[in-house]
Parts: sequence; C-alpha cells; structure tokens
Amino acid sequence: MFRIGDFSRLSFVTVKTLRYYDEIGLLKPVSVDRFTGYRYYSADQIPRLYYVVTLKNLGLTLEEITTFINDGLNPGQMRDIFILKQAELRRRVDEEKRRLEQVENMLVQIEQSGKMPDYQVVIKKIEPHLIASVRAILPAYGEIGGLYQELMQYVYGHGGRPAGPSIYICHDAEFKETNPDIEAGIPIAAPIPEGGRVKVYELPGMDQAACITYKGPYEKLHDVYAFAMRWMESNGYRCTGSDREHYLTGPHETTDPAEYVTELQFPVEKA
Repeated sequence: MFRIGDFSRLSFVTVKTLRYYDEIGLLKPVSVDRFTGYRYYSADQIPRLYYVVTLKNLGLTLEEITTFINDGLNPGQMRDIFILKQAELRRRVDEEKRRLEQVENMLVQIEQSGKMPDYQVVIKKIEPHLIASVRAILPAYGEIGGLYQELMQYVYGHGGRPAGPSIYICHDAEFKETNPDIEAGIPIAAPIPEGGRVKVYELPGMDQAACITYKGPYEKLHDVYAFAMRWMESNGYRCTGSDREHYLTGPHETTDPAEYVTELQFPVEKA
C-alpha cells in the first residue's frame, strides 16, 4: 500500500484532490491509520482514479461522476448522461463560435475605419414573446406615437402590464414617403382580451439577429441604419425579414432625447 503522498506522486493527482475525493465518497483510501490518520491507497485503485480523471476531462461534474461510478448505472443510463453532456458541449461550442465571429467582425470594422466603430453589432438569438399590438397605415412614420398611446390605454384598461420595452415594426418592403404600414407593440406578461385594433399574439423570435444599441435622438436613427447596411454587406450577411426597434429608454422615461436608448434588431443569415 502507498501513503497518500506517494500515491499522489505516482498517480499525478494532488493530495488535496485525493482528500476531497475521499470526503465525497468518490475514491476512499483502502485504510486509514486510526492513530495517525494517515490514508493508505492500493495500486488496484489506479484504474478507478484514472476513470474519474477521464470523466472529469470530458466535462462531467464530480456529482455526475459519483453517480456514474457508485450507482452501478446500466449502459442505457450511461448513454443518456453522455448524450446530455454532448448537447451541453455543443451549446458551448456554438457560443464560442458566436464570440469568435463577433471578435472577427470587430477587427474588420477597426481595420476599415482605423478606430473603434461608432456602433457595436452583436449577433444573438431573440426569443419569441407575447405582445399586444396595433398595426395601421399612418400618414407618416412620425405618427406612431398615437398608436402607443392607444395601446397603453388599452393594455392598462384590461388589467395588463408591460413586460418589456416598446417595439416598432415596419412591414413595408420599401421606404414610403407617405402611408407606411407600421406596427406598435408592447410585450405583456400574460394574455389579455383582444379588442378593436388591438391584437394579442406571440411575436416570433429570430434565430440570428444583428443587434445595435444606439443612444440619442430618434432623428439620427437613419445613421444607425446606414451603418447596419454597411456592416451586413462587409460581413457577408443579408436581412431576412422586418427589422425591429426596441425603445429601451424613451419619452416615458426621460424628457431628454439625448438619453433615449434604442436597440435595432435585424434578422440575418449568411449570404
């Protein structure tokens, strides 16, 4: 038998780790001297220790490894654990790929302009959410404020409460000088009855959205749209649907247009 220090040196596992494995029942010493408290291990325990190390390197938690080894799992149960771990690792890989893509996009912007870009583009997934909305043909884009007033009165009047920033969606395939087709939406936490022009439905998510957060007055949003177009073209993306504006901070929160914060969301895919 080997004292814990010798076993640690020969197995390439720290004493601290071996003591912890003992505490959680993952690898108990063969014997413990009742007078000195020294732990003794056997060479026969090396395969079990290396099995633990291998499972840990595969990304399993110590709790999962303890269950895996001590509970006598059958092949089907072991397979289920590895399938779940496989899915988790794939999600991590996808997240790292998205981060890498964002870093590469940032480098492109810096190389093109010679400085940090004025706006940052983040690629992310947008989850679907329940909204109350009013869609109408308006005389001009700036008339949307009336839709939000109508919508807010209706939501509060029917016991609803906003559950997120207001949403603007333009449904026209092209710019119109007059009579644009515009939708004003408000996320809500729970369904309320529909009525009049107010519709309640689940706004679809976006599997991949190019998002830009802008701080400033709405009059300068066209600059952000121009930047978004250049960014998509430079980075090999194309827009696949209607873009959205989310008013994170707006006239209801501040009277200073310079403090308005808007997130633009563009559904995109690689061209």
